[in-house]
Amino acid sequence: MSWVFLEAPAESGADALAAFWDVAWPKLFSFGKTLLIAILIWIIGKKLIKFVLKLTKRALERAKVDDGVQSFLMSLLRIVLHGVLIVMLAGTVGIETGSVIALLGSAGLTIGLALQGGLSNFAGGVLILLLKPFKVGDYIVANGMEGVVAGVDIFYTKLHTGDNRVVMLPNGALSNSNIVNVTQEPVRRVDLVASVAYESDIQLVKRLLFELGSGSEYSFEDEAHPVQVYVDTYGDSAINLGVRFWVKSEDYWAAKWEANEKMKEVFDQNRISIPYNQLDVMIKK
Repeated sequence: MSWVFLEAPAESGADALAAFWDVAWPKLFSFGKTLLIAILIWIIGKKLIKFVLKLTKRALERAKVDDGVQSFLMSLLRIVLHGVLIVMLAGTVGIETGSVIALLGSAGLTIGLALQGGLSNFAGGVLILLLKPFKVGDYIVANGMEGVVAGVDIFYTKLHTGDNRVVMLPNGALSNSNIVNVTQEPVRRVDLVASVAYESDIQLVKRLLFELGSGSEYSFEDEAHPVQVYVDTYGDSAINLGVRFWVKSEDYWAAKWEANEKMKEVFDQNRISIPYNQLDVMIKK
């Protein structure tokens, strides 16, 4: 019995590798070229987006568009431009752009149904920018919070509170709530109430309160904004008088604190008593 061995030509392995390389090289070259083009599009696209955003911001500033509107439009434009860049990259690597757009649309619909609150916040942000109940820099009171408006983004409005906290209010809830804009008007009225004993000279008290309101360094008085002094109510142990005077909005708290302090000093100087609740106890033996 004899064995016959058939040996493959020595060059067959090299030929197979060469044949594989001949087939693979064009595909690798095409893939590398496509990848390089995609990277270049990404780099150039990012720079273009940055340039367009910078140019748009300058245009909005020159047009003196409200800061809140600027913030909202810049955020929206940034999202749109990045979406366009993603579609371009998909088309570059051979993915049908129509399929990408359809996929993004269906994904957006699905996400929108899942995140209805986000859509509500977006719509609320649009309403805030259109109706302009406040602008960046205003001091507002809403939803149990108050502070200076630092910015209006797509979904949230940012507030800086008086003790330097940052509060993010959802635009949807904010647009459907009562909003008090404290600083929109240039002047505000300071209302003070003084309680004096029934034995006090009412005319003297009224004159002192008038001098207190008109003599304040913060007082803003004219025909449309006079100082008013009046008898408000008769309490159980005191007569309540009121004084109203106008100040610039930014001076409101300083004027109110100063007036409260001086009221006590003036009453003490004129021996006008400020009654307080007393309880008489009678003990029967």
